[in-house]
Amino acid sequence: MDDSIRAQNMKILIVGSGGREHAIAWAIEQTLSKSVQLYCAPGNAGISQSAQLVPISVMDLQGLVGFARAEKIDLTFVGPEAPLAAGLVDCFEEAGLPVVGPRASAARLESSKVFAKDFMARNKVPTAAYRVAQSPEEAIHALRGGEFGDSSASVVVKADGLAAGKGVVVAQSHREAEQAIEDLMINHVAGAEASTRVVLEETLVGTEASLLLFADGKDYVIMPAARDHKRIGENDTGPNTGGMGSVTDASILSSEELQKAINEIVEPTLAGAEREGFPFKGILFLGLMLTSAGPKLLEYNVRFGDPETQAILVRLKTDLVSIFDGIRTRRLGQLKVEWTSGASACVVAASRGYPGKYETGAVIEGLERQLEGVEIFHAGTAFSTEGSVIASGGRVLGVTSAAKTLSDSLANCYDALGKIYWPGMQFRRDIGRTSIV
Repeated sequence: MDDSIRAQNMKILIVGSGGREHAIAWAIEQTLSKSVQLYCAPGNAGISQSAQLVPISVMDLQGLVGFARAEKIDLTFVGPEAPLAAGLVDCFEEAGLPVVGPRASAARLESSKVFAKDFMARNKVPTAAYRVAQSPEEAIHALRGGEFGDSSASVVVKADGLAAGKGVVVAQSHREAEQAIEDLMINHVAGAEASTRVVLEETLVGTEASLLLFADGKDYVIMPAARDHKRIGENDTGPNTGGMGSVTDASILSSEELQKAINEIVEPTLAGAEREGFPFKGILFLGLMLTSAGPKLLEYNVRFGDPETQAILVRLKTDLVSIFDGIRTRRLGQLKVEWTSGASACVVAASRGYPGKYETGAVIEGLERQLEGVEIFHAGTAFSTEGSVIASGGRVLGVTSAAKTLSDSLANCYDALGKIYWPGMQFRRDIGRTSIV
């Protein structure tokens, strides 16, 4: 096989099992110019409709390498952050296997909050003031020493490592911050390995936005800006989740805010990564806070977000496989990446109890009653012994639509949700209609 992937009879492996990976499989399926055989490890019930499922864990690095080698996979795309941080891309590249995603050295932008904040500081990326603490005593001393205002001030407490969405607490007072420090560093609610260090940050005030981009280590392409709704309850109440819905719309980032984010965050980040020896190749996700002083960076993710991916990819007009190949071969700058105009929305349907201990095993009804213009991406689904699709995770489905306006997109999603049911199904009815602060 030459440097670029074959145009016909391709074999593509997607690593992951969530709604993000289903959306990626769907986007690849839209490529009519190529004959593609899709595999997904380990996948889910929805993904099985378009890909052969491979029963290999995302963390079985050598198992995935062995499968790709044995099946002569032409291109592998890695979805989740954990295998990226563990070095799956490194393993594939060292085996001479075509793969898309950042190496472990670049994945540190997500896998270590301490590394990311220090990187932002070195490269003058605008972000919240912060302090790294190596122990609970050091963290509490920093709080009581006045570095983050008086005892009534809000403080953000972040576990250093990957914590599956449980490692960030926005404490409304120093008392809450001290409890968060105890929970993370002593009680290890986000895992012992993730919480050996914490980052304390000032709380930024503004509206959140998500800006994702394709990058090949040299060039980059910006995706439509998105907004995620993280809290479980309507009016943005209750605990944070992995995301209960997302929207894309031109109103999320003004042209001025976008240009400022590019000049002050995107380009310094990519230039800094190259200068520090880890040119970024893959999907870079910038969590932004739109403050009165302009966009500031909350965090990096080194992969597609979920459910942002679903809302973004339904607007992609360009062949996703060509984009992935452009990333891999550093030819992204030669592509014209196009998106549909308008807006999109993804509303997540979750199991009862999520984001805490949730129920599983219920049969999902109504999936066959899909509406035109709506895509249903599976996140936590499986097959029962009788062959029915059942809820097997916390977040179960991402009901997604692109339309001319955000109102139309949301109406399509909620119409489709009205035809789906399982005992304990829950979803927010105000996605896209609330201001995320």
